[in-house]
Amino acid sequence: MQKTEVFKHKMEKENKTPEEELKELIPVITKEEIKKESPRSDREAERRAESLSKWKPKTKLGVAVREGKIKNIDEIFEQGIKIMETEIVDTLLNLQTDFLLIGQAKGKFGGGKRRIWRQTQKKTAEGNVPKFSCMAVVGDGNGHIGIGLGKSSETLPSREKAVKQAKINMIRIKRGCGSFECGCSENHSIPFMVEGKVGSSRIKLIPAPKGTGLAIEDECKKLMKLAGVKDIYSRTFGQTRTKINLIRACFDALRKTREIKK
Repeated sequence: MQKTEVFKHKMEKENKTPEEELKELIPVITKEEIKKESPRSDREAERRAESLSKWKPKTKLGVAVREGKIKNIDEIFEQGIKIMETEIVDTLLNLQTDFLLIGQAKGKFGGGKRRIWRQTQKKTAEGNVPKFSCMAVVGDGNGHIGIGLGKSSETLPSREKAVKQAKINMIRIKRGCGSFECGCSENHSIPFMVEGKVGSSRIKLIPAPKGTGLAIEDECKKLMKLAGVKDIYSRTFGQTRTKINLIRACFDALRKTREIKK
C-alpha cells in the first residue's frame, strides 16, 4: 500500500504545470513583510519627528507655527511672508522629495549615464578641487512645490543643502482645466497657457484634456507629479540640454499660474 501511495504522489508531481511548481518554490511575500524589509519611509518619518521635537524657532513666523496659531501654509503665502526655516514647511505639509538628473557620469564618447550629481573642478596651484551640485524638488501633490540647488565639496552635504533650499523656495501654483477639449472643472491641469524662461532655455506649458498625461520632458515630469498636475502639453525652445536652466524655466512657468490674465 505504501508503494502505491508513493507512486501516486510522483504522478501528481509530474502532472503539475511549471507555473504551479514555481508557486510552490517561490514564497508568497505579504505587504507587512515588504514594509519590514524596506523601512526607509519609516526612518525618514522618525527623523522628521525628532527634528521637529528639537526645533527651537528663531523667527516670529516659526513661533506662530510652533504654537499652532498658523495651521495652513496658504495663510503665509497670502500675507507674502518669506519662509526662513525648513521646519515650518515640515510642520504644515506632508512633503515628498525627488532628485533631478542634472549630471552625467564619465563614459566613452560622452555617453555616460545620467546621475543626480553634477561635478565641476577648479584648477589651483595645489591641484584640482572638485565640487558637486545637486538639485532637489519637493511637493505635496496638491499645488505646493519647491526646487533647490545645493553645492558642496562632497555629495551628501550638497543633497541636504538642495532639500533645505527647496523647502525654503516653496510656492503655491494654480491648477484647473483650461483645455477647450475638456469640459470638466477638476484640477488636473493648469488654467491657462504660461511660459517660463531662464538663460536660453524657454518652455511653454499648455493645458491638456483629461487623460492626456504628462507630455513633457522627463525631468520636468517630476515637477508636475509633485505639484499635482496630471495632464499637460509643452513646447521647448533654446538650449534645453542645460537641465538646470530648463527646470528653473519650468518652475518659473508654474509660478506664473498665480497671475491673473486680464
